[in-house]
Amino acid sequence: MISVLNKLVVATAMLASGVVGAESSTPEQGKEVSFSVVAKSTQSWDGSQLPQYPKGQPEVTILKVVIPAGATVVQHKHPMINAGVMLKGKLTVTSEDGKVLHLGPGDPIIELVNTWHEGKNEGDEPVEILVFYAGVKGMPLSIKHTD
Repeated sequence: MISVLNKLVVATAMLASGVVGAESSTPEQGKEVSFSVVAKSTQSWDGSQLPQYPKGQPEVTILKVVIPAGATVVQHKHPMINAGVMLKGKLTVTSEDGKVLHLGPGDPIIELVNTWHEGKNEGDEPVEILVFYAGVKGMPLSIKHTD
């Protein structure tokens, strides 16, 4: 998985920097670099507008989250924009106002920001999700709800 992720990061950096263009290809047949948008939005999965990025020294974090079969991720919120891609399993995310999102392998998610929510692994195998956080140095990735 790291190898695929590294290739994606390099390809994305090359595209963003202008080293390659979307129409670029190598001379060898079948060796073309391709790009496809997995998710692009100004809104979280529940339709709420994403906030502005926080001020400060940017810090990007990439986590691979594994949720055992039948486990629940306790109610929490994220103070920063984050997005992920489900690698395997079945996950149900429920927001504090009762909105529900069902995710399966390959599904993208643009997470809720500053909204309480929880996740439940509805399947019989571990959930694996790769999550990218765009925050600032010293900012927590997640805040656990306490009653």
